Amino acid sequence: MFSKVLISDDLGSINQGVGTVLEGLGITDVTQVQYCDDAYLKVKNAYQKAEPYHLLITDLSFKTDHRSQTYASGEALVKQLKQEYPELKIIVYSVEDRLQRVRALIQTHKANAYVCKGRQGLNELKAAIQSVYHDNIYISPQIEQALRPSTDLEIRDYDIVLLKQLSKGVSQEEISKFLKHHELSPSSLSSVEKHLNKLRVQFKAKNAIHLVAIVKDLGLI
Repeated sequence: MFSKVLISDDLGSINQGVGTVLEGLGITDVTQVQYCDDAYLKVKNAYQKAEPYHLLITDLSFKTDHRSQTYASGEALVKQLKQEYPELKIIVYSVEDRLQRVRALIQTHKANAYVCKGRQGLNELKAAIQSVYHDNIYISPQIEQALRPSTDLEIRDYDIVLLKQLSKGVSQEEISKFLKHHELSPSSLSSVEKHLNKLRVQFKAKNAIHLVAIVKDLGLI
């Protein structure tokens, strides 16, 4: 089992609960921090001393306060640490259950597990720790469809941009201008109309408002 673990969460009560799970698994070398920057520095310093952490358990959302942060979110922390220390095992432990974000953290940023906080959260966290220790990926049951092949989830980053703009109440003409300004293509008004129509058909949406509601429910935006 892991011998050295770092917990990053801005709520002390959550840290205590996670600590109890680790103690039950016989893990006693545990460090707790409440800022992502502190977590990053702890990991970096530990590697420099040749005494690396074997596992990081981190939340995604951290409340902002007077202290300026380089890494303001757990997602930014995961992305940076996996780039520098790919062998470090990372478990995300969060209330966030949007499928698109879960998929990005696992497939793009290479987190090793994603556990949803909730009634069964600590039990699932225990299972995740054991799974990750054996080099497996763990996803909480309620969000495991994030990694399943699905027509609804097979949309491009370009489509996500369109949907996000649409959710802001932006007109198709304004979306076209936004795409041109950010050098995203295709950016013509006809292309925007074509792709939004395709998405409405794909998600069986009655109109633009219905489309936005559907993709939000699916956690795509």
